[in-house]
Amino acid sequence: MARALPPTSSGAPQPRPATAPAAPGAPQVRPATEGWQQKKDAEGRPLLQFASPKRGKPPEHLADLTPEQRIEKAKELGLPGFRAGQIERHYLTRWTSDPAEMTDLPASGREELVAGLLPPLLTEVRRLDTDKGDTIKFLWKLHDGALVESVLMRYPGRITLCVSSQAGCGMNCPFCATGQAGLTRNMSAAEIVDQVVRANQVIARGELGGKRSTDQSLERVSNIVFMGMGEPLANYARVMQAVRVMTDKKHGMGMSARGITVSTVGLVPAITKLAAEDIPVTFALSLHAPDDELRDELIPVNSRWKVDEALDAARGYFERTGRRVSIEYALIKDMNDHPWRADLLAQKLNARGRGWVHVNPIPLNPTPGSIWTASEPGVQYEFVRRLNAAGIPTTLRDTRGTEIDGACGQLVATEDDRAAASAS
Repeated sequence: MARALPPTSSGAPQPRPATAPAAPGAPQVRPATEGWQQKKDAEGRPLLQFASPKRGKPPEHLADLTPEQRIEKAKELGLPGFRAGQIERHYLTRWTSDPAEMTDLPASGREELVAGLLPPLLTEVRRLDTDKGDTIKFLWKLHDGALVESVLMRYPGRITLCVSSQAGCGMNCPFCATGQAGLTRNMSAAEIVDQVVRANQVIARGELGGKRSTDQSLERVSNIVFMGMGEPLANYARVMQAVRVMTDKKHGMGMSARGITVSTVGLVPAITKLAAEDIPVTFALSLHAPDDELRDELIPVNSRWKVDEALDAARGYFERTGRRVSIEYALIKDMNDHPWRADLLAQKLNARGRGWVHVNPIPLNPTPGSIWTASEPGVQYEFVRRLNAAGIPTTLRDTRGTEIDGACGQLVATEDDRAAASAS
């Protein structure tokens, strides 16, 4: 149930903003598919896949385990428990899984111990780069042949990695290439973490371009965004284990939780659960429409939890953590970019208070088979202007990796990818 809005200064409850009509003559494109068939259930509604299909589990890895479990695993392998701590430091802070580099371990049994705690998880199939080498898209093959992608990006003062949390995605959003592919399976916590380790190896070898002489930032991933393949909160337990490994300063990577962004299309119960974790990650809600009529079609999960419920949960995250929430909004030409929708979004956000939210519109990144495209620059400007004028901090987001299909919503395993994976 949507929570009550705070009263006005007169004490009267605020009315919920109603859906505004389109301005006379304003075009309204309806969501439609072209070149692919959206999966639907027996009643003809877009199919949602919350449960991971049954497939062989990836091998158990150090990053899947708590520090205590790592010690027990080392003992099972016939070595003192403290050896687990040595291996975790090599893997999580020196970014190596090569036994030859772990000279503080006894030579006898070293390879067996490392193989037992650090089984190989990701095989690099290929990589593509753009933006003068400071954006790299990786295609990884998992142990069972499933394919996932991650994108490494250098910005002034920081290095961001966009990680995948599922192979494919079950949320079936028609404007997203990953959603068009459906869900293959959940990724393990270690498969998520290994994307970061492998990215750090690439950075350490000097293979990420764009470093400026004035940039004094550390040469490692500083920011994580769970905006690759998958709906992170549909793989909740494994994503949270991965986040704990990333942020653990004694037994993990020691990253700042504030540099980690977890995004969702609006799984309300999981948002509430995330707020109670006491890990102050940045939370992002992929909204894309402020009205249920359109969002039902754009974001099929809106059939479970409506716009107001998702916004209430997002406001609840802010209240519990004190962390400002990000609203993600893909601007799609003549579909969701109308001025009245900017006004309605501002009304709904302001009705829940001030200072708790930031809006990140981003021009749509076209995907194969899509009939939609990004909003015109003037329309983008007006959408942003209206939100800012209403007191909602709004910043048009930078688009990276479009040329290599590495931008938001473009990650998907293609036929070429599958052919390359078969040959690897």
